[in-house]
Amino acid sequence: MPDRRSFLLSLPAAAGLTSILRAAPAAPAPFGVLPSSRQLLWHEMEVYSFLHFTTNTFTDKEWGFGDESPSIFNPTAFDADAIVAALKTGGMKGVILTCKHHDGFCLWPTRTTEHSVKASPWRGGNGDVVKEISQAAAKHGLKFGVYLSPWDRNTPKYASPEYVTMYRAQLTELLTQYGPIYEVWHDGANGGDGFYGGAKEKRRIDKKTYYDWPTTWALVRKLQPNAVIFSDVGPDIRWVGNEKGYAAETSWATFEPVGEDGGPASPGDVKTKDSMGGTRGGSKWLPAECDVSIRPGWFWHEKENAKVKSSRELMDLYYKSVGRGGSFLLNIPPDRRGLLHETDVASIKGFGDMVRGTFATNLAAKAKVTASNVRGKSKTFGPERLLDGDRYSFWSTDDAVTTAEVVLDLGRETAFNVIRIRENLKLGQRVEGIAVDQWKDGNWVTVGEAGSVGSCRLFRTAEKVTTAKVRLRVTKSPVCPALSEFGLFLEAGA
Repeated sequence: MPDRRSFLLSLPAAAGLTSILRAAPAAPAPFGVLPSSRQLLWHEMEVYSFLHFTTNTFTDKEWGFGDESPSIFNPTAFDADAIVAALKTGGMKGVILTCKHHDGFCLWPTRTTEHSVKASPWRGGNGDVVKEISQAAAKHGLKFGVYLSPWDRNTPKYASPEYVTMYRAQLTELLTQYGPIYEVWHDGANGGDGFYGGAKEKRRIDKKTYYDWPTTWALVRKLQPNAVIFSDVGPDIRWVGNEKGYAAETSWATFEPVGEDGGPASPGDVKTKDSMGGTRGGSKWLPAECDVSIRPGWFWHEKENAKVKSSRELMDLYYKSVGRGGSFLLNIPPDRRGLLHETDVASIKGFGDMVRGTFATNLAAKAKVTASNVRGKSKTFGPERLLDGDRYSFWSTDDAVTTAEVVLDLGRETAFNVIRIRENLKLGQRVEGIAVDQWKDGNWVTVGEAGSVGSCRLFRTAEKVTTAKVRLRVTKSPVCPALSEFGLFLEAGA
């Protein structure tokens, strides 16, 4: 037992510790709707790939009618390992496979229909594209996702209640037989003319009610709770509203989808003009996924071998997707061999090299930083947090201070042409105005400004900037900022 003297001596230290603990400022209150844990993991991926591959690859079509014979699906040199290895060189963090496109042909031996790989000559009818791609993805450290078209132009069941049951059975197979799934992709194309088991007619469905999406999404949550669900309206990720690979200059992760008639929205029925920028103050966290194909079409066509986007074009799209708070979903379609075409492989590798080379070194990492305000004058929220490489530590200000600045002394003249800023998304998307200035000829000169930040804001300056000091300014925010990263980079080859 401690004696009375040691007890009395310990009192001042204990009182001092209590005082420090009481003085430590609380983190800012979250602002608006917040992302889920699965959405946060998705935000961290940023770049991943699509593989559009089916009978269309062999018919030279974009949308199959549904009457294609499974016998035409016979890639001569299919190599999932080579495909995924090439994707990895492009910096892809995941791969989403079109397990079934609108033509209804299934790339796995489903029990729901004979219109699948088991009726094809490939691998003697014993092949499974989904299995081979998912296993290759796991081997190379990429996450795996599934695209399952709601529209099926092959089956006679389409537009009846029986088809919805069939669709959910297909989804169940995909979500229980191929390991962890990070994304489930629902296309907005629904209903129209098709083969439909020989009926060869046009079938229309009520997009708002036919699929009973809440029940289907509940199934996904049950079978793959960590998977994000994509559609025009989420519930986790929204379509950006174009297939060109870019988001709006000012882009919000929050969204309030509205149907084309002004009523409730549903997959295939949304005002797409609103999708590019999202909705400031929206009630749902639905960040934008920016999808685009490396070719003019989504499937491989020989005539497009000379029309593949260059590495430079892909890098520009990266700035306009990831750099505006969204993700970059790049389609690279396998050819009839079952391989990625050499031109496509070279382009994505060049893109991956460009991204890796550009962001390898943060030129501001060792800067001396000073802030006009620090929350509670605490190091916990000091400007140094902008440079520690942690997405979820952050610089913040007192609640009453909603505009503030940080000056970074680089110690010497430094050349850069790319700036990266992030917010701590765990506290919501807060900032509505940001600017970056360089110190030049005794004055501050603005080199970049934007109306939103979110997961990632990238500025690429028209010319290289050379300066010894830069200034980050929060020019507009309804609440105190919570910025987690500031980086200066020199683009590879600049």
